[in-house]
Amino acid sequence: MNKILVPTDFSKESEYALETAAKLAKNFNAEIIALHMLDIPETILTKETSEEYPELLLFSKLAKQRFSDFLDKDYLGGITVTEAIQHHKAFEGIIDSAKKEDADIIIMGSHGVSGAKELFVGSNTEKVVRSSDIPVLVVKENQEDISFNKFVFASNFVEDCYEAFKKAKNFAKTINTKINLLYINTPKDFKNSTEIEKQVSLFLQKVETPADEISFAIHNDYDVEQGILNYCQKVNADLIGIPTHGRKGLAHIIKGSIGENVANHADIPVVTFKI
Repeated sequence: MNKILVPTDFSKESEYALETAAKLAKNFNAEIIALHMLDIPETILTKETSEEYPELLLFSKLAKQRFSDFLDKDYLGGITVTEAIQHHKAFEGIIDSAKKEDADIIIMGSHGVSGAKELFVGSNTEKVVRSSDIPVLVVKENQEDISFNKFVFASNFVEDCYEAFKKAKNFAKTINTKINLLYINTPKDFKNSTEIEKQVSLFLQKVETPADEISFAIHNDYDVEQGILNYCQKVNADLIGIPTHGRKGLAHIIKGSIGENVANHADIPVVTFKI
């Protein structure tokens, strides 16, 4: 892990993400890129460059002043931190910056959302989770222990998840932890234990992972999202890994995304891997 991208709006949640990034950066001697996307009114962005420059300069100056306080933290001592200010639609700018900087992971703070706002609008964190090709770690509170000893990767273990699992496996190796696989068995899509074990065994063969290297659990619950949350609470997990489809538009509204929902509602950090 060489580069960690931390998008920030200077909120409390962003500070949680920054401190989590600092702990990981110290463990792996990584660089932190702190990114702020300017909230520029559409009317300014549509002006000619010569007209918009003074206003953009003012917004940039204000952001630099906020960065000065935001990055004045003892826990950043000894870490290379680069600040970046851009003006795009927030989540698109974050994705572009991650690619440009060749970041290994994006760490974002989130307060979680619910109800109609969650379904139709979503947060920038949700949109990044949906779109990012690299892992996205979502945190909602300060992480005292960043060792991530109990990493639960929940999946239905079908072909679509091969690449997501490989990313999760590499991520686990990077942070020096072991993956604990989880299958949620629901009434809607019920399978008996033998069927599930056979499916997971075949999956592990396809991804060239010996079964004896991975622990595996089946948890029965009424729906997948709640099952993941209930199981992780039961075993005191400190990190949840989820594949996400990256659905957009109407498909997202109709089908939703387990990855986004878990990231929204979990109390512990969630890392997502795009399918």
